[in-house]
Amino acid sequence: MAKLFGTDGIRGQANSWLTPELALGVGRAAACCLGGDRGGTILIGRDPRLSGAMLEGALASGIASVGLNVRLAGIITTPGLAWLTKKNGATAGAMISASHNPMEDNGIKFVNSQGFKLEDAQEQAIEEIYLRNQDLPRPVGEKVGRILRDESLIEKYCAYLLSTIQQPLKGIKIVVDCANGSASGIARQVFAGAGAEVETIHAAPDGININRNCGSTHPAALAAAVKAKKADLGLALDGDADRLIAVDAQGEIVDGDKIMLICAGALKEQGKLRDDTLVVTVMSNLGLQLAAKELGIKTVATKVGDRYVLEEMLRGNYSLGGEQSGHIIFRQFATTGDGLLSALQLMQVMVQTGKSLQELARVMAYLPQVLVNVKVASKEGWQHNRRIAAKIAWAEAELQGQGRVLVRPSGTEPLIRVMLEGPQKAQLQALAQAIAEVIKTEQG
Repeated sequence: MAKLFGTDGIRGQANSWLTPELALGVGRAAACCLGGDRGGTILIGRDPRLSGAMLEGALASGIASVGLNVRLAGIITTPGLAWLTKKNGATAGAMISASHNPMEDNGIKFVNSQGFKLEDAQEQAIEEIYLRNQDLPRPVGEKVGRILRDESLIEKYCAYLLSTIQQPLKGIKIVVDCANGSASGIARQVFAGAGAEVETIHAAPDGININRNCGSTHPAALAAAVKAKKADLGLALDGDADRLIAVDAQGEIVDGDKIMLICAGALKEQGKLRDDTLVVTVMSNLGLQLAAKELGIKTVATKVGDRYVLEEMLRGNYSLGGEQSGHIIFRQFATTGDGLLSALQLMQVMVQTGKSLQELARVMAYLPQVLVNVKVASKEGWQHNRRIAAKIAWAEAELQGQGRVLVRPSGTEPLIRVMLEGPQKAQLQALAQAIAEVIKTEQG
């Protein structure tokens, strides 16, 4: 069968590839790998998509069948699940979510007892146990694991978020797009508790409307709402609220690159930006690197994926890092990207400086960037395809050293992404489309 784990856990179409049977088997394998014969408890959370409850039951059953206990946190954000796993001394945590993907998809991602995503070797060990599917414990009687529901856990997480800011957000009016996802029930509570005036949109999940034309991947509705309600800014979350995209009062997008740089600059002034370094990925705009240099901030680039950002942050003991897509890790407070936390930290900078988001966002200018997603039948082998390589080399030559070409497969979808940066957007669009056509022909 196909490899279970991708760049962000296990993900696929629910009840087609990601079946209850698979979830049950993965639960058994994960319990053996992460709990072993030590016992303990695994905390499970989920986003509100329709298939979540089905997979929750299967995953919990698999874990309990090996003898570990399960606590069901119910609908919760991914970063909330990670924080609660560590806070409550759980053996591990498991989040059932497909993040920003459409509702028909779902996923399972694990965190260890410290709230960090599993290392590749741990995921591989779970996969090997799952595929072997033999000689696993089958306790009986009182040794079967207990499954308990405790949806009060999320209140502890909300209180923790509010403890991360030093000044109330009085006088700030915001619109929050909850993507009909995990934060729908708590976003207003958190931001109002911080002192902001809050309006929410897309905060009525029905199981099938998660991420549908809303949230961080579709911020147009938020931009319109911000202008209509004369708000100071808008905040767009995704389905499991681990990423944030902002909108200023004029409806202009402020993406993860700008949010990171705004917060990095504030932390540097406070002497809290470790080694004056910001960790980004290869997808961050070149404009960020140029602006960071002007601020005296060094940048370190990793592969795409917040897990690789975190690995670099831990390796270099850095305090801030993230992705253009809005996954931002404030290591002082969290072990993973957290959209609610990032929003609080961004607005804290606004309060401390007395500046609007529009003013703060002038910290960097974007180099024109074009991204084309090519749907493919297979993401394998494209790196060795001569026609694709030749077309990429041709595009690089056309840019004459004034830009860059980045081609990479999506870690979660059947896509190959073509990204170009350079001085002229029209040229970038033509070059990107030319590369995309070859990829579509060769891999489609």
